[in-house]
Amino acid sequence: MAVPQLITMGSLAFNTEAVGAEIYLALGLNESRKGTPETPQVLSLLSSFLERAVQKNEKLLETTKKKEIITVFHGMRAPNLSIRQYIDRIFKYSNCSPSCFVLANIYMDRFLQQPDIHLTSLNVHRLLITSVVVAAKFIDDAFFNNAYYAKVGGISTVEMNRLELKFLFSLDFRLQVNIGTFGSYCLQLEKEATYGAYQIERSIQGCGLKGWPNKEETKAQQPSIRRYSCGAI
Repeated sequence: MAVPQLITMGSLAFNTEAVGAEIYLALGLNESRKGTPETPQVLSLLSSFLERAVQKNEKLLETTKKKEIITVFHGMRAPNLSIRQYIDRIFKYSNCSPSCFVLANIYMDRFLQQPDIHLTSLNVHRLLITSVVVAAKFIDDAFFNNAYYAKVGGISTVEMNRLELKFLFSLDFRLQVNIGTFGSYCLQLEKEATYGAYQIERSIQGCGLKGWPNKEETKAQQPSIRRYSCGAI
């Protein structure tokens, strides 16, 4: 019996056979963060996929009047930072590999398999930053501490620690993903391009971003990020 090949630290950047070279290249997963010429396509496709899921779930909850379970990932209100803007911010300042966003999508899907928990505009941002942080720590060779990731995500360090711990326990620490599963999620994102919806960004109301770090602020080993304060995040 063949043993499933597991994704381990550093393996995603070079393993293209199981995923399919064309899809791997199309999503931009072949690019390392050093010298990456442009934003990888996986970011726009993931943001489109999550945005459609949020809209579908919120419509379903409104139609059925179904009561949603409130978790630590829920904000008081939805932020005005769109999902695409938030993903771009995480990618720009976290220095994580593009493959982290595929893995983060897998982790979020596992988390959302719990009964009566749905992806909505109130929890998608916290789930994003938490799942990307967990993914980066699992597969990337280098990563920052939670104090830095908290600044990237617009939350406090205490909350970042609490969200990570809750997320890990909710997954029962099931972080390993075999190559077949990773490939199927890549295919799912690649199909998102056929919708053409990734070009549409919905601005979610709530609060504003006060400022973005400039390039000089990102040159240090642990860049200084201009924090934005947002009650929704």
